[in-house]
Amino acid sequence: MNKVLILGAGLVVKPMVEYLLENKFIVVIASRKKDRAEAMLNGHPNGFHVQWSMEESNKLEQIINESDIAVSLLPYKFHTEVAKVCLKHHKSLVTTSYVLPEMYVMDQEVKDAGLIFLNEIGLDPGIDHMSAMKIIDHIHNNGGHVEEFYSLCGALPAPEAADNPLGYKFSWSPKGVILASRNSASYLKKGKIIFVEPENLFKDRFSYLFPGTGELEVYPNRDSIIYIDIYGIHETKTMYRGTFRFKGWCETLDVMKELRMLDDSIRDYSGMSWVEFMAERAGTGVENLRDHLMNRPGMAGTSVAIKSLEWLGFFSNEKMNYSKASSFDITSDRMIFKMSLSDSEQDMIIMQHILLASYPGGKREVIKSSLRDFGSPATNTAIARTVALPAAVAVKFILENKIHLKGVLRPVFPEIYNPILDELKRLGIEMKEEYGLPESEMI
Repeated sequence: MNKVLILGAGLVVKPMVEYLLENKFIVVIASRKKDRAEAMLNGHPNGFHVQWSMEESNKLEQIINESDIAVSLLPYKFHTEVAKVCLKHHKSLVTTSYVLPEMYVMDQEVKDAGLIFLNEIGLDPGIDHMSAMKIIDHIHNNGGHVEEFYSLCGALPAPEAADNPLGYKFSWSPKGVILASRNSASYLKKGKIIFVEPENLFKDRFSYLFPGTGELEVYPNRDSIIYIDIYGIHETKTMYRGTFRFKGWCETLDVMKELRMLDDSIRDYSGMSWVEFMAERAGTGVENLRDHLMNRPGMAGTSVAIKSLEWLGFFSNEKMNYSKASSFDITSDRMIFKMSLSDSEQDMIIMQHILLASYPGGKREVIKSSLRDFGSPATNTAIARTVALPAAVAVKFILENKIHLKGVLRPVFPEIYNPILDELKRLGIEMKEEYGLPESEMI
């Protein structure tokens, strides 16, 4: 019976544990969070917890050596160190994170050892790669070209749970969600490369109507241009990856960035109230603070943002109870406190690819591939299911020798994406494809 080592016991681990145990694997969770790990294992006779942290390098060597494959669900910065240990002990590795350059340099060694280090096999990245490549390969195999490509994804509260001015609640890695708001972005549109500075990320947005969900906003997701090479669509004139949000988030985060509420600089906030913190960030006094913000250059028309800041409590006279801290920590802590998804609420994953394809003879078509999935903290959230299950299925197929590719890889090859997408469909996670749509359906 194969033994799977899972490093980490974070919010997305549980569906993987359940799937692997159901499929008769031994599952070992290595984590400092004993109670959380044991709750996921739920007393299963093939489930075990090992007390461990990244500081225990000798123990990492031991537990990897004793396993048949490792899954790293740790913060991304630890993956390369784990990969080196896996290579040393000739064990394959699966992660859901973006491939780091430091791991790419190991590609030939991984191939020579007959191993696979499969990365980016979650939701985004993961399901997005697999479902996109399925369509792209279909177009190319029929002699066609990809003229334009959009890939949009969002982890959101279900519409009925989006009941605050920001239209958002956290169902996963809250600090990570807020940190991502500080990214820059780049994309190709109609043949022109667009670079978006971090301070303009939420200004570069557009509205989009998603079926069954309503009107959303989209802003660019990191560097889209690298996917021209990854997906092999050098002919495309548009390459855009974006993030879905309900209205309220983009405007509010844009104002927070304008007010330096997401900065890392440390200062002493001892004895300060929330409204005093807000005034300090705005560089003004407490009196008439709302009017000052509404009239501040660059913040005209920010009524939704002002409502959001008020709802979060930033105009309150209550003391904050911080001493030395960064404005990012103060702001993100407050957002997490007010915006966490409750056990009675559902989260929602939505994803959509929109492609314009052209073929010899002049035929052109728009192709759409769409996913909408729901979950809840009381069972498994949609984000946990859609991140963990692709990785869990990959582990199963690697151990069953159904995936024979070797090296440091993404799931962009038919040998990987076809069986995994088929199994995800059986598990209720399916991208619905529509071919032959008119060009009017294009963004």
